[in-house]
Amino acid sequence: MIFANTEKAPAAVGPYAQATEAAGLVFCSGQIALDPVTGTMTGGTAAEQTRQVLKNLFAVLASVGLGPDSVAKTTVFLHDMADFAAMNEVYAKAFNGHQPARATVQVAALPKGALVEIDCIAVRE
Repeated sequence: MIFANTEKAPAAVGPYAQATEAAGLVFCSGQIALDPVTGTMTGGTAAEQTRQVLKNLFAVLASVGLGPDSVAKTTVFLHDMADFAAMNEVYAKAFNGHQPARATVQVAALPKGALVEIDCIAVRE
């Protein structure tokens, strides 16, 4: 197994790697809208946070030589399902026509008061 960590994405807020690779699959830990340099939360809306979350997630993928088109599945965690449309619009633009499988769930709370968290599974082909 290979464990990935990059300074271009926020450091993990717990005892885990930003990503783990095994058998050609890359499992990216959930990303929230933390600025990788300052470690502070960015964006006051779900749309703004989704932009930063995906920027962080794509930085983790890039650190192992993959891009958004390698993503097979994502899980989106929303603090409020009323933010679904705003998140979805940013998400669709970021993936630029690529449509990985996805689950979206509402949760009671996210780390550091985040509004959005996204993890993914990518495939190295």
